[in-house]
Amino acid sequence: MIRPERGDRRGLPLRALAPNAVTAMALCFGLTGIRFAIASDWERAIAAIVIAAVLDGLDGRIARMLNGASRFGAELDSLSDVIAFGVSPAIILYLWSLQNLPQYGWLFALAHAVCCALRLARFNANIDVSDQPHKSAGFLTGVPAPAGAGLLLLPVYLWLWTGQPLFRETWFVAPWAALVAFLLVSSVATLSWTALRPRHGIRIGLLAGVAIVGSALIVAPWTTLSLAGIAYLIAIPFGIRNYAKVKRQRATARAT
Repeated sequence: MIRPERGDRRGLPLRALAPNAVTAMALCFGLTGIRFAIASDWERAIAAIVIAAVLDGLDGRIARMLNGASRFGAELDSLSDVIAFGVSPAIILYLWSLQNLPQYGWLFALAHAVCCALRLARFNANIDVSDQPHKSAGFLTGVPAPAGAGLLLLPVYLWLWTGQPLFRETWFVAPWAALVAFLLVSSVATLSWTALRPRHGIRIGLLAGVAIVGSALIVAPWTTLSLAGIAYLIAIPFGIRNYAKVKRQRATARAT
């Protein structure tokens, strides 16, 4: 029997284990959110999704820092995102409000989970595509999965913050879920925070702002999450406008 040479051995390198472990933790926290929702512990259910989003933001950076990026990690990240930011928030919202809408409430929950899966499938299919106008201009196509989960749960944040029963009404929650599902699979250009390049003079101020937001999440989590969700919604039209400006500039450059 011919043994494979040392250079032909397949498998994950050791440096890829750390980012993949973080991705698996994000998956576990997403599923744990369902467990808390079944027990009607809404605060812990939301906290589990928030932690999953934080871990999802860290795994890619850890992979780049350790030079541990791999195709396996990319696929695992997408599968984790479908469950943590597609299935779990949909079930939480269903148990929290949509189950009170007979027959149709489950359809709105399914719409979010399916659209999240479709978005990630589109993302994976375009990984090796060189012609990506949004990406080359520093924008995302549609709302990313973690942001989509955050937007879907915005009524829960507002309800926990204000205590107003309005935010739990199915006639309010169901159309909101449909809107977020549309944004996930849309071709709307949204801002990509990783593409931002702040000037040297304001980087210290940004660090201070991040520290303040982190502290606010601990002191007043529902207020902070509500305001963050509203701010993200307000930023969507700006992303559309800025990308339209980039398209015009590119068209002018091609014409000349």
